[in-house]
Amino acid sequence: MVIIFFISSLPGSRLPYFGAWDLYIKKGGHALGFGLLGLAYYYALPRRLSVGYQWVLAFLMAILFALSDEFHQSFVEDRTSSLIDVVIDGFGTAVALTLSAVYSSNSNSKSMS
Repeated sequence: MVIIFFISSLPGSRLPYFGAWDLYIKKGGHALGFGLLGLAYYYALPRRLSVGYQWVLAFLMAILFALSDEFHQSFVEDRTSSLIDVVIDGFGTAVALTLSAVYSSNSNSKSMS
């Protein structure tokens, strides 16, 4: 969350430009960053909750943070807020959570605790 907040605090003039790949790298960064945040939420939730409930809670927490991040970004010089970015954040979160839920429910490993 600190990394996302720091990057969204940078004025637009301080952001790197990646040429023809700029849009893909920046939007991919949104998806990756929020996918990782969603996973952090997912694994921080108690194991006694069902996988589906953990998935939904982690997704909602990531979306709420994405909304607050876009609101914060609207106050930063040369930056704009966009609901499209929240959709991209949600997509990255959903993909990461789905992969994790499928992997964890199909895992043959046993917990040592």
